[in-house]
Amino acid sequence: MPIVALSELKAALPRGGRLLGLDLGEKTVGIAVCDPGLAVATPVDTLRRGKFTADAEKLRRLIEERKVGGLVIGLPVNMDGSEGPRCQSVRQFAVNLLGFVDLPIAFWDERLSTVAVTRTLLEADMSRKRRAEVVDKMAAAYILQGALDALART
Repeated sequence: MPIVALSELKAALPRGGRLLGLDLGEKTVGIAVCDPGLAVATPVDTLRRGKFTADAEKLRRLIEERKVGGLVIGLPVNMDGSEGPRCQSVRQFAVNLLGFVDLPIAFWDERLSTVAVTRTLLEADMSRKRRAEVVDKMAAAYILQGALDALART
């Protein structure tokens, strides 16, 4: 399956297929999944990044377990809308991941997702240690929920 526009993602999903949301960091990958109705994103896990092949295998297993039919990957666009080296890295990760999973992949502008999630966790008076444990998977859920909301409007 190819990389598709978000507007084409729903049509590319198998019936009942869920979406997996990824927030790619340099050291971790935040992971979230949605319900089969494509309405609600839920944080799942944070994967410590290692060798790409091992990471891709872990994601492939999770995709099979959760009956995932497509991926939404956060794209770290600059505040001015331009794409820098981090976007290139995320796009390359997606291309490489297609060698392990045959699913449609769409990107979602993730500007300020981690900032928004961190603010929410601070307002919830969560400790610094606990915030560090959950921020990546919460950011993945924030990214996926934004994409789900956009899909619902189309």
